[in-house]
Amino acid sequence: MDRILIVEDDKAIRMGFKDDLEFEGFEVATAENGTDGLKHVLRGDYDLVILDVLLPGMSGFEVVKRLRAAGVATPILMLTAARTEEVDKVVGLELGADDYVTKPIGSRELVARAKAILRRTGRKANCDDTYMFGDVEVHFKSREVLKAGRPLSLTALEFKLLKFFIDHPGEVLSRDRILDEAWGDAVVAYRTVDPHIAHLRKKIETGPAHPVHIISIRSVGYRFLA
Repeated sequence: MDRILIVEDDKAIRMGFKDDLEFEGFEVATAENGTDGLKHVLRGDYDLVILDVLLPGMSGFEVVKRLRAAGVATPILMLTAARTEEVDKVVGLELGADDYVTKPIGSRELVARAKAILRRTGRKANCDDTYMFGDVEVHFKSREVLKAGRPLSLTALEFKLLKFFIDHPGEVLSRDRILDEAWGDAVVAYRTVDPHIAHLRKKIETGPAHPVHIISIRSVGYRFLA
């Protein structure tokens, strides 16, 4: 059973979401401010956090920032007021949120978005050798990668890059870190990372021009979303 944490200061909204999600079979916990929400995630094992932006004590932005800085990759769906500026949404996503919606949001849409995020976050299959995200299937022992059931031809470095991303879901990975940990001892230029990732995107993304799995983080590096 997937476990969801709702961090929302409005009791009516918080309990309404809780009832809707529990009706769909989720296990749901709640927190009414950012400080408690952060503590819940750091000491709990949640599959998804539904997080309001405007919270007493600590804003939703600050909660996301601290969680990602601590290496917590739990998916986050952020909620905001209807008139929030687009720049706020961009900030939330760049800090590490996985999705962003405006209130009021109906129960059916909330449940649908929660399920979609849980599908995208890529659960390992029944054996540790296989990892699935979107329509991509990765078999680590055989080094085989399938997309929509068809084999992909990845170079050794592309496979190594893909595994590195899979091993660090949701984390913002700098080019320096990718070079250090994925390239190993090879000495290459800083920007060498970009064309290799562009080639990998062409193979695993359905729309490489608008990637949904390997996301560029401006001036920093990349983030992998299953």
